[in-house]
Amino acid sequence: MCGKFTALASWSELVAFSQPLTENGGGEGRGDGDAGNEGSNDVIVTYRVGGPLPVIVWDSEARARRVVRMRWGFPDPRDWRRPRPIHARSETIDAKEPFRTPFHAGQRGIVVFRTFNEGEEVVKPSGKTETRQWTIDPQDGQPRGFAFVWRRFEIADLPAPMLACVMATVPANELIRRTVKSQEDDPRMPAILDDDAWSTWLGEVDATPAVAKALLKTMEGVNWQSALEPKKPRPRKL
Repeated sequence: MCGKFTALASWSELVAFSQPLTENGGGEGRGDGDAGNEGSNDVIVTYRVGGPLPVIVWDSEARARRVVRMRWGFPDPRDWRRPRPIHARSETIDAKEPFRTPFHAGQRGIVVFRTFNEGEEVVKPSGKTETRQWTIDPQDGQPRGFAFVWRRFEIADLPAPMLACVMATVPANELIRRTVKSQEDDPRMPAILDDDAWSTWLGEVDATPAVAKALLKTMEGVNWQSALEPKKPRPRKL
């Protein structure tokens, strides 16, 4: 399941479908810069589970979109430092807690991505398993939006409420089923919103929860590329 994705740093400041984005006081929530110079529009940022994400939300009072910094992963009830859960199944997002309440409350967000990773569980000759990371790349460099739901958590150890979000998932498309998830009985992928679905998912227009849920669908018919992520070289022993 997706636990890492990339975006261009400049996309946290883009005009999303003719709607200006503004930042929350905490900034846009950058992840790890992988290329280019700080502040450059060419910097590729990697976002990971447990780290901050720049989440697009709808501010109903201001009647405008804005970007809010949130942690990827709800706090585990046993230890808030642990991000769990990190995903919400689209089939039950409107009926199963802890997702049902924010979904019906309109606490739905979008995170823009460039590429995303999926893990393939492989059994080694020794019988042990390892996870191989695949990068899914649409190859056109266009920003697309993952669907998220978010909540505010009051945590005694923290001086201010935690804003945390989880990614909605759908059944994997043919590309991912064939290349990455061929051994899985229930392969999944992130829910990617159609460009014209952003306003409905965010709650900018009046729509029933059923209409919002129907936006979470598998994106098929794509001419994307999937490739194994190179392993990082092990440090040489001196």
